[in-house]
Amino acid sequence: MRQAVVSHPQEPDRDHARKVRVLVADDHTLVREGIVMVLKSAPDVEVVGEAADGEQAIAATRQLQPDVVLMDISMPGLSGLEAIRQIRRDFPHVKILALTIHESEDYIVHVLRAGVHGYVVKRAAAQELLGAIRAVMRGESYLHPSIVKVVLSDYLHRLEQGQEEPVLTEREREIVRLIAEGYKNREIANQLHISLKTVETHRANIMQKLNISDRVQLVRFAIRTGLIEP
Repeated sequence: MRQAVVSHPQEPDRDHARKVRVLVADDHTLVREGIVMVLKSAPDVEVVGEAADGEQAIAATRQLQPDVVLMDISMPGLSGLEAIRQIRRDFPHVKILALTIHESEDYIVHVLRAGVHGYVVKRAAAQELLGAIRAVMRGESYLHPSIVKVVLSDYLHRLEQGQEEPVLTEREREIVRLIAEGYKNREIANQLHISLKTVETHRANIMQKLNISDRVQLVRFAIRTGLIEP
């Protein structure tokens, strides 16, 4: 059983209303505690809670109503990527900063498409993290400099090639994740309460959309896009 959501009640003070309320979601306790320490050093930021996986992050967002969620992407169970999509859908006023070690093109593109307001790599300096939080609260987007280069490179490449990034539906992403985790078609049908024929149709459509031909390639796609842990 994972640690429950941790809330951080604050002593009331006259500056409370001006502070940015932040929720930190990361499954590594030491990393999470380090981020919390950095945030607590800033006079204009208030850490209202912590979460150790995607489901906890959604529950904590509902309960604590933060201004900003710092979301690790690679978490067990419900991934950070899926949690981002749900929070963007259910709590559109909440700003989300993706917090990750990943800097590959495919990974970045899928995270940005999920609807994050910023992308911060974990090797970033403390002041950069605080700057990113302040930027999204001003209504701006924030990308780490290395990410800007990747995004521009990917965009220019796709313009040159006339390519469109394949977009999977929520159901297709769910099926990709289950296939990558080793579930058979009938097991997926039972788990999702749909017919075997429907699973087979989705699987064929997914393979066609992604232009892949076997499960190995599908697993690589799932890892690259944060649907499962490597």
